[in-house]
Amino acid sequence: MSFDILQEKIIALKNPTVAGLDPLPDYVPKHIMDRHLALKGETLEAAADAYFEFNRGLIDALCDIVPAVKPQSAYYELLGPAGVAALAKTAAYAKAKGLYVIADVKRNDIGSTAEAYSAAYLGTVKIGGSELAPFDFDAATINGYLGTDGIAPFLETCRRRNKAVFVLVKTSNPSSAELQDLQVGERKLYEAAGDLIEALARDTAGKYGYTCAGAVVGATYPEELKSLRRRLKNTFFLVPGYGAQGGGAGDVAGAFDENGRGAVINSSRAIICAWKKTGRDGLDFAEAARAEAIKMRGALRECVDFR
Repeated sequence: MSFDILQEKIIALKNPTVAGLDPLPDYVPKHIMDRHLALKGETLEAAADAYFEFNRGLIDALCDIVPAVKPQSAYYELLGPAGVAALAKTAAYAKAKGLYVIADVKRNDIGSTAEAYSAAYLGTVKIGGSELAPFDFDAATINGYLGTDGIAPFLETCRRRNKAVFVLVKTSNPSSAELQDLQVGERKLYEAAGDLIEALARDTAGKYGYTCAGAVVGATYPEELKSLRRRLKNTFFLVPGYGAQGGGAGDVAGAFDENGRGAVINSSRAIICAWKKTGRDGLDFAEAARAEAIKMRGALRECVDFR
């Protein structure tokens, strides 16, 4: 399944880092943004072009260090159609560079609407006699709290097209406890969510034992992370919250199994905005991002033995 692809990339690089490509106009170095504003004026199209140039430089700098990237769609949708086009170009460029691409979209609904979301991000749509992939991401994040009706359509696409999903289980934000920590019989709600996705996808386990339904589990809850790793032995974890949100290498060590496998750790702002700390006005944005990714890789290697 698709997580075999990601795991093998992690093993090859000995680095379970996913770089979050989450640009905002303020995150793009001024010299890049100014060049595009000069060409197209103060327009959404100019900003979108600047996003793509920024992302392309980041991808070039990171593609031999990190196995995966994760663009968060909201940052691109902020710029309207031009931003969505930049998202598509970013994903295609990253895949051409050999990176595994996770669409952070957190979409969901039920029935035909869920099927449409699944087809958009992971599947294909039939146009005349052709089957066309709108985005063709390797994986996508989804909200599983609608239950089986909202998860099953995505799993069907994953089975058919060797794709994967990361389902929200225990998120990194402080208020997640308001709902996710509620007691449901003998389990917490987030534990029930994790049990559900592992059960629904149990027939999809791949070479490394992981199903096509992964779980989003935040670095800011290290004890819950360890507990869920023990509980969900066949579930691959996407772990946000590293870096700018406060999580460190020691906090995420519990996400991995006894072989140092089964998880990928996300860092966004710490990597893509590393240039803001160098005092060179972003002229070194790619080098700064690369240095930060190497630093993160080193910190993770100190805490986990990646085999």
